[in-house]
Amino acid sequence: MTKNKHIFRVILTMLLCFTTLAFSQNRKLELETRRLELRREIQKMNALQAENKSKAKSELSLIEDFNYKISVLNNLIKITNQQANYLSREINANQKKISALRDELKALKEDYAAMIVKSYKSKNKQSRVMFLLSSNDFKQAYKRLQYIKQYTNHQRQQGETIKAKTQELQQTNQDLLKQRAEKEKLIADNRTTQKTLESTRQQHQVLMRSIKKNINKYTAQIRAKQQEAARIDREIEKIIKAAIVLSNKRAGKSTSSTNFALTPEEKILASNFLANKGKLPWPVESGIVKVRYGTQPHPINRSLTIKSNGVRIATEKGEQVRAVFNGEVIGVITLKNVNPLVMVRHGNYITTYKNLSKVYVKEGDKVTTKQLIGEVATNKASGETILSFVVSKESTTQDPSTWIYKM
Repeated sequence: MTKNKHIFRVILTMLLCFTTLAFSQNRKLELETRRLELRREIQKMNALQAENKSKAKSELSLIEDFNYKISVLNNLIKITNQQANYLSREINANQKKISALRDELKALKEDYAAMIVKSYKSKNKQSRVMFLLSSNDFKQAYKRLQYIKQYTNHQRQQGETIKAKTQELQQTNQDLLKQRAEKEKLIADNRTTQKTLESTRQQHQVLMRSIKKNINKYTAQIRAKQQEAARIDREIEKIIKAAIVLSNKRAGKSTSSTNFALTPEEKILASNFLANKGKLPWPVESGIVKVRYGTQPHPINRSLTIKSNGVRIATEKGEQVRAVFNGEVIGVITLKNVNPLVMVRHGNYITTYKNLSKVYVKEGDKVTTKQLIGEVATNKASGETILSFVVSKESTTQDPSTWIYKM
């Protein structure tokens, strides 16, 4: 029983070690993947800025750019530090392993040397043949023969163990050198990122000082934009409510309901849409999220808040807009002084694509996943190409980043 318990403990310890190692490797891979994503995000933003450098961006847009870039740079520094810390722990573990292997190797070599000396001395005193012939009977001779074989095998195994441990030590030393080089590279990358961050912060501060001198003017601009956004949101809500009333009327249900009366086909569509939560494609092939979902303080005037019902994606000029899932177009809205928007229904879910310069669909059209439905409008004054994207269930908006893959 005691032996079985010991074996169980050994197996459990091994399983825990393997699990810990697997978790550590997965975590390292996650950090590296995220670090590369952040670097690509910065590269995209730099490319978009270079594309628009000849345009005179508004101070509000510039502040958004700075805030976004500062956020990404901070995240990049944080992720890189976490990677460096993981490497530090691995380096420490390997250093301890090297010390333990050296001690083990030293003991093995000393033991092996002692066996060789003992074997040599026994050969000088008495040959193996005489050792066998001097046996009292056949049984003793057989036992002595087995002893000689076991001793020889033990010597050979000891030699192979020394060879294997030497190779393991050499491999661990190589791993250690590689880990140190990786850590040095991460530290160097972080220094460069830190310099970029400091430069960006300084530019941000200079711009903010200029803005604060005319804070009333900018506050008025912000409020005007918010009023325009609220007007668009009210129109979207009207379209959704009208679609809900129509669905209930067709089903012979109360038109005062706030939920869609779904047909069997629409229920399947809604179920499939929900099943793909977190896996839906981006509404544009390439872009970065400059403004995220939710209520947040305004970066210029902290007393004002941004109520973002969706996300704002900065993309390239002429970028095509794609439906993120199968559905039916329930609205193409064009308001005065506002670029068109398209609404697509997926059962009781709706996706909305705002700020289009071209629209390729009309109300009632059936669309499929990644089907082109329009083109993002580019602001002539600033050169910015921004798509506003909204996800809602009935009239309730949801965070698009929980629906779109890696948003």
